[in-house]
Amino acid sequence: MGNKKIAVIGLGYVGLPLAHAFSTKYDVVGFDIAQWRIDELRQGHDRTLELSDAQVKEAIANGMVFTNWLDEIKDCNVYIVTVPTPIDEHKTPDLTPLKKASESIGKVLKADDIVIYESTVYPGTTEEVCVPILEKVSGLKYISSENPATKNQKPKTRVEGFYCGYSPERINPGDKEHTVTKILKVTSGSTPEIAKEIDAFYASVITAGTHLAPSIRVAEAAKVIENAQRDINIAFVNELALIFDKLGIDTHDVLAAAGTKWNFLPFKPGLVGGHCIGVDPYYLTYKAKEVGYHPEVILSGRRINDNMGIHVANKVVKLMIHKGHKVKGAKVLVLGITFKENCPDIRNSRVIDVIRELQDFGCEVDVYDPWADPEEVKHEYGIELLKTIDQRLSTNYDAVVLAVAHNEFKTLDLNSDDDMVVFDIKGMMDKDRVDGRL
Repeated sequence: MGNKKIAVIGLGYVGLPLAHAFSTKYDVVGFDIAQWRIDELRQGHDRTLELSDAQVKEAIANGMVFTNWLDEIKDCNVYIVTVPTPIDEHKTPDLTPLKKASESIGKVLKADDIVIYESTVYPGTTEEVCVPILEKVSGLKYISSENPATKNQKPKTRVEGFYCGYSPERINPGDKEHTVTKILKVTSGSTPEIAKEIDAFYASVITAGTHLAPSIRVAEAAKVIENAQRDINIAFVNELALIFDKLGIDTHDVLAAAGTKWNFLPFKPGLVGGHCIGVDPYYLTYKAKEVGYHPEVILSGRRINDNMGIHVANKVVKLMIHKGHKVKGAKVLVLGITFKENCPDIRNSRVIDVIRELQDFGCEVDVYDPWADPEEVKHEYGIELLKTIDQRLSTNYDAVVLAVAHNEFKTLDLNSDDDMVVFDIKGMMDKDRVDGRL
């Protein structure tokens, strides 16, 4: 595939690092509908911090083009879709970005082009949702081993059409060790021949290697269960935290003791948000219900994890009452709004559940996060971030909630002997330095 030209559709946490990796060996066009995103990348900066400024400039030096014009991707041969796949307020998959990306690609799709989806979806989405859009807009046929119109085609009667593949993203935002080329890649294609071609394509830049799945549906299913598995494991330890809280036992002490066994899995309690673990299970449960099965374990885990923010807020309020604070009007500082530590990603952050619950109790809540973009937080959650905080917090607040384990928070002066309540969601502090933790 050395003569292929690549278009990466969607330049967020997934698409940009992937485009950078491919730019080392191929001609790449990075496409995104957001003009502001294109402008900042052209200037050599990535606000997600997945790529350094030097890496963005390296991609540009390699010939990579950033654009939001379809005309600039019409001569590409491979289209890789890395747009978000969120859920709506009813926790139902929202495939709008995926559908719109498919419509855009359909306008420029040519015979023999390959469209590879990386966005997390439920099994069957690529061929049941995206392919019909590609066919309708492009006027071309989908070439697949399972498509009666194309699977038995002979060379002289060959149907002109396009191919598809699915290679699930496995990016871990903020992780500078497990970067895109160092994570083994699952690949798949609509025919055995094209699957091998797609696999070789990814193998040319993924140093960790590849795994060729037998079908697109298998690759889709593999991705969605990766995060469902983590979600269930975290739900288990979150439920343990709820039980041990009633028993007066420190959960982290229990996990440390249990963790001395060689096969005990090292999961910790906490808020479960982000663009993957807190979302992907709903894609699988949606499809399960569609085919007549009610998934009890997965949904039970989701209920536990979705309610942890309420539990934290209630614990903080009880601790304030025990220290003699009046809850209504109490000043509370929440440290961190991103969904994980040392990362600017605020998508689906469940810290907001803690904030909203405390506000419902009548608390005045301030939020500080040196990693989050203030404009994004204001737009997404309606919260004005503090620009700075005093190192000596006890003089200003009745309670402080350590919500995200940013490195910057580890040096703060948190004295649990003061009247101020300190609650540590992430277990980043020694237990004798805080009043409570999960």
